[in-house]
Amino acid sequence: MTDQFNSDAAAPELFTWEFATDPYPAYAWLRDNAPVHRATLPSGVEAWLVTRYADAKQALADPRLSKNPAHHDEPAHAKGKTGIPGERKAELMTHLLNIDPPDHTRLRRLVSKAFTPRRVAEFAPRVRELTDRLIDGFAERGEADLIHEFAFPLPIYAICDLLGVPPEDQDDFRDWAGMMLRHTKAGGGGGPRGGVARSVKKMRGYLAELIHRKREALPAEAGPGEDLISGLIRASDHGEHLTENEAAAMAFILLFAGFETTVNLIGNGTYALLTHPGQRARLQDSLAAGERGLLETGVEELLRYDGPVEVATWRFATEPVTIGGQHIAPGDPVLVVLAAADRDPERFAEPDTLDLARRDNQHLGYGHGIHYCLGAPLARLEGQTALAGLLTRLPGLRLAVDESELRWRGGLIMRGLRTLPVEFTPVDR
Repeated sequence: MTDQFNSDAAAPELFTWEFATDPYPAYAWLRDNAPVHRATLPSGVEAWLVTRYADAKQALADPRLSKNPAHHDEPAHAKGKTGIPGERKAELMTHLLNIDPPDHTRLRRLVSKAFTPRRVAEFAPRVRELTDRLIDGFAERGEADLIHEFAFPLPIYAICDLLGVPPEDQDDFRDWAGMMLRHTKAGGGGGPRGGVARSVKKMRGYLAELIHRKREALPAEAGPGEDLISGLIRASDHGEHLTENEAAAMAFILLFAGFETTVNLIGNGTYALLTHPGQRARLQDSLAAGERGLLETGVEELLRYDGPVEVATWRFATEPVTIGGQHIAPGDPVLVVLAAADRDPERFAEPDTLDLARRDNQHLGYGHGIHYCLGAPLARLEGQTALAGLLTRLPGLRLAVDESELRWRGGLIMRGLRTLPVEFTPVDR
């Protein structure tokens, strides 16, 4: 990482390509000098950035900070720029990232059944199967782009299986998700947003059709391992008051939020291991000995050190709020910078050091409070399985380019690499 900013220096420039490559020095300056900082985003929206751990944890759980965009006191030029492009026109707003209790409580209760420890454990063999199949696709070549050939398709196929998207339709989802990943630029918002909006519209149309088909064919009683969309339909047909729009929005956000976070967890995590050979060797030795403890703590440390979600999704003050001594007016957007909070030296010893065995690691990588990431257990399973597969099956795994040649997508919310070219000793499948 580059040197920390001197406290006497001018405030760092945010949302540039240089910032996207390594935002941590800028976040350190903000924590020290302007921990709750009003910034103008590239989209033109003004928002408060919260960068200290204690303040971030408070803000994430504060009921006065609403998730509902209706509370945004937005000027005309900022209309529709605080959410996922196209979700409003596609009638996909009523999902967990945009609503508050009691609707949030009701919808989360319905979906949480798919992410119980037992359901996730039952899904583990499928994740291992997908991991091995994808590695088989490039193991003999001795080279691969681990983003496009591995980190990206793995969670797409996994979440499609969980939702109940038929295998013959899953490549369409992969194409739509790929469009969302490609059309992002430093500072968020998307470039152009129209590409994302078109994918959202196509996905919305498909989900409406799929919900209709599944409702027509739904058996009287749920079978073991029933897919999530069928479960949502069953709930809406048995008094849970789930509308078709709510069902479609829930399926959409589980796909949208569930795939990119895991793409980045695998990509960022692999990159961190490749650039910290001592830590990687420890993990490889642990895996070779049949141990999982270091893999489990290691994934948590990778989430803290350079996690997939750089900034928590939008919040809006519903009344005057004070965070870190800063007064925030009603209607103001608040963005909790998870990446900054998880490098706060007031909370983590040697926060800029990667330590896979770190124990005191209550990171905020998956949020905090009632909006804590519902799919975290599945993402952890996918991350652990993917990293173990790469490290055990690809001998001599190394970067194929200099670190300076790598490019980060640098969106406002997510943090991930565009590509991750690697080389390794070719192996038979």
